Amino acid sequence: MKLYLMRHGPAEDQADSGIDADRPLSATGRERVRDVARLLVKAQELPLHVISSPLVRAVQTAEIVAIETKLSERRGTVEIRRELAPGGDQARFVRAAARDGRRRVMFVGHEPDMSAAATILLGAFDRSFEKAMVVGARFASDDDQATLRFVIDPKALRFDPDLRAAP
Repeated sequence: MKLYLMRHGPAEDQADSGIDADRPLSATGRERVRDVARLLVKAQELPLHVISSPLVRAVQTAEIVAIETKLSERRGTVEIRRELAPGGDQARFVRAAARDGRRRVMFVGHEPDMSAAATILLGAFDRSFEKAMVVGARFASDDDQATLRFVIDPKALRFDPDLRAAP
């Protein structure tokens, strides 16, 4: 399975409701996510399934990725799963998706959970996920370890297959 781990884009400091889970992406956050999704398209790294945390900022990130990668035209899916909410066991959820035979799956979540999942799945990953960062990996359903393929630095908009550690 081609695996894409993505942290949600930059969000507003607070929601109108006052509830953290309701915080939407900021205008610059939406643009950063669009730019990252466009870079995925340019690199021909298109997820077929996008699975998101239920928090508003993650759902909005997943929606933007789906639109920019033309997911519906490719008959892809978007799912919202509470397992990807803060405090969930993302690594376990990713392994279950691989066992189910899914291919080209993007998981959209939060920090520090995405870094923890990358560390568990890759065996080592010594950096934290910046907002809108994507880590691409290959994960076999019969193996416990994934292989790092690339990292997208969302601030520099750089697709880097050799970026394995903090700059």
